[in-house]
Amino acid sequence: MGASVKRPDDLTVGPPTPGMKRLEAFSGEDRWVGHVWGEPSVVSAWHHHGDHDTYFYVLGGRAVIEMEGGESIQVERGDFAHIAAGTVHREGASSDE
Repeated sequence: MGASVKRPDDLTVGPPTPGMKRLEAFSGEDRWVGHVWGEPSVVSAWHHHGDHDTYFYVLGGRAVIEMEGGESIQVERGDFAHIAAGTVHREGASSDE
């Protein structure tokens, strides 16, 4: 099949990251697509996404993504961002949205 769609009721609970809630739409050896969110002021555990680059779009609120070694980025509604494969990081929602 050349195209497919997943509706909100089709999503399944995604892989766990402490402090974050995930709903999975598509996954495979080279991709994971879904919806991820965290409660305000909650910071995830340090983790990485193996050999996969991570690209995301922020639907609402603000968050800080901290990388091992001290670098960090701030993202907010409307931003697109990228985390390179193997980058150890953690993220936390910094707003009440």
